[in-house]
Amino acid sequence: MLQTNIFGEELQKLGFTFYSGVPCSLLKNLINYSINECEYVAAANEGDAVAIASGAFLGGKKPVALMQNSGLTNAVSPLVSLNYPFRIPLLGFVSLRGETGMPDEPQHELMGQITTRLLELMHINWLYLSTDPEEAKHQLLYANQCMNYNQPFFFVVRKGTFAEEPLQKQEPSTRLNLIKVIKNKGDQMPTRHEALTVFHACQGINTVLLATTGMTGRELYEIEDANNHLYMVGSMGCVSSLGLGLALTKKDLDIFVIDGDGSLLMRMGSLATNGYYSPPNMLHILLDNNAHDSTGGQSTVSHNVNFVDIAASCGYMNSIYIHNLDELESSIREWKQTKGLTFLYLRISRGFSEQLGRPKTKPYEVKERLQTFVRNN
Repeated sequence: MLQTNIFGEELQKLGFTFYSGVPCSLLKNLINYSINECEYVAAANEGDAVAIASGAFLGGKKPVALMQNSGLTNAVSPLVSLNYPFRIPLLGFVSLRGETGMPDEPQHELMGQITTRLLELMHINWLYLSTDPEEAKHQLLYANQCMNYNQPFFFVVRKGTFAEEPLQKQEPSTRLNLIKVIKNKGDQMPTRHEALTVFHACQGINTVLLATTGMTGRELYEIEDANNHLYMVGSMGCVSSLGLGLALTKKDLDIFVIDGDGSLLMRMGSLATNGYYSPPNMLHILLDNNAHDSTGGQSTVSHNVNFVDIAASCGYMNSIYIHNLDELESSIREWKQTKGLTFLYLRISRGFSEQLGRPKTKPYEVKERLQTFVRNN
């Protein structure tokens, strides 16, 4: 059995001080340590935890993601379509519920059989974490070396690996919405391209633009391919979690997160996490065309959802219904003066240019130049 605090100190020596995860009884002691001694972001799900950790990496941290193996399936999307193409490393700890020969619940049986195979299918290097302190220390050095080559590394953790680590008393804070502006006039319904042009015009020298997957990233690329842009090419629904991780680690940058209705609906739990941790330098913009434009224009259910109310109830400081491009520009410029976690909602028209291209800059090149931008700013 590993003394959790000593193992945690070894992690800190290697620079691992930022954690995000979802609770698991087999990992509770390491989670408790990370809450007690490090920066820990409690994610709504494991995919969000991976995206939050990835955002922290973009901000210069060495991140850790913690999850139960059943939650590893939830994290597959960002691991294969965010971390893999962008070459974003993180250190993962996944518990082995349902280990063969060990009594466990029926819902863990199959996952216990396929956990390591799933990691291998995702081209993720892994090891069973040793309970011998010296061997575990060497394993950490090996994992750190793998991450230096921009590869995620996962430890598979068996029951009884970590010694008791009491959780210190937590004082949960409450985030309150201060400003909520609801719909009070007709909608202009601009195109996505027109809205993105406003964001581009309003950015400053210390602004990062994160564009969700699909047409949003492609149209932003067409407007300008810039060092401070990131175009999500997959991991649908994860863009605001990526923004949260970056905003928490680079408080001197303005983080513009440009989301879509289909994307946000896929991982709406991220709104609660964003609202609770409430980075004042993050502006979250939802462009809602009530459609999955990039897959044929199928309708979403966004017309039945009041996103402004939801964001407000999740603790966004400001949650504002935007009716037209003039309001969009004035709201962005005002936010740059006042800050505070803010949600802007704008309805846009469907459709896109049939001549719309795709980014020619490879995802890992986008990541590398964004890292350079972040370091220089």
